[in-house]
Amino acid sequence: MNDKFFLDTNILVYAFDDGDPGKRDRARALVAEALDESRGVISYQVIQELLNAVLRKFSKPLTAADAERYLAVVLEPLCSVFASVELFHQALDISGRWKYTFYDSLIIASALQAGCSVLYSEDLQHGQKIGNLRILNPFVESPQS
Repeated sequence: MNDKFFLDTNILVYAFDDGDPGKRDRARALVAEALDESRGVISYQVIQELLNAVLRKFSKPLTAADAERYLAVVLEPLCSVFASVELFHQALDISGRWKYTFYDSLIIASALQAGCSVLYSEDLQHGQKIGNLRILNPFVESPQS
């Protein structure tokens, strides 16, 4: 299967979480698949949110040099959606129609704009379909087709 998938920020955060080895390992597997198979996508928003978390919110923050390395090796190759007026209009439409917050709607709009069939997120409604996009929580054990 060659369908593209979008990784929400929370999935990338879990890749650093030694407190929950199950979620950490699943998140790392998704990041590896995203990079190895060139199927994973993130947006500028995910980069901003993740860098803020790794530099300021982690109990043991990354150094600026380590964050720079992660940006170059992982985040840059995955990032293909950038801020645009069109993206903001689509996010506003999603927010009004599906009742997601604006920032969650930006994530959904980014996944749709990138042509992804799956959006992996722990924070959004598992199993929901918006257009051709299915939102899946990768930490939930349930068959979803």
